[in-house]
Amino acid sequence: MTKIKEFTYDDIMSFELRYRAQFINSLLGFKSIGLIGTKNNLNQTNLAIFSSLLHIGANPPLVAFISRPDVAERHTLENILSTGFYTINQINETNYEQAHQTSARYDRAVSEFEAVGLTEEYKNDFFAPFVKESNIQIALEFKEKIDLSINNTILVIGLIKSVSLAENAIGSDGFINLEKCNSITVSGLDSYHKTEKLKRLSYAKVGKELTEIS
Repeated sequence: MTKIKEFTYDDIMSFELRYRAQFINSLLGFKSIGLIGTKNNLNQTNLAIFSSLLHIGANPPLVAFISRPDVAERHTLENILSTGFYTINQINETNYEQAHQTSARYDRAVSEFEAVGLTEEYKNDFFAPFVKESNIQIALEFKEKIDLSINNTILVIGLIKSVSLAENAIGSDGFINLEKCNSITVSGLDSYHKTEKLKRLSYAKVGKELTEIS
């Protein structure tokens, strides 16, 4: 039997910085990831991978992401705050290595699209660029920025203005089959994974047995 070891707060805080970051980032399991596309007022484009994407609500349709402390240049955040628009683009088996490379610290004048070999795409006069190689593309309008004083990170909330994806990936009840879209997930900061569906379960009610939804 595998030996279980408990780590206290003091143990965790004694970890070397990068070790602690990997430990905590992988602790809660698999995460949603996406490429956030932006453009500044000089038409310089930017593309960055984020693994802190959050569902906020469906009425109205809101999603969010966490931006790290604003102690260094944050091109994505700066572009969103100055223009009000951005995109979130799906990461899949064909583009995840290029997506990962966008986490490198490129100069502001360098477009990560060009640097990593992904393609800018524009739709319906939306200001920010989409990633052509992504199977799900979301256009967003910036709505709210919340500064989290506990660790100086920033919660950025956006309103979904449009979504583009394959029609056959959407079920009759609105459920999106991410495996049909070839979407992948991430553990920690750098471990990418394919997914395999176990079951989709019915709405849970007291006294009612769960059933499988096809």
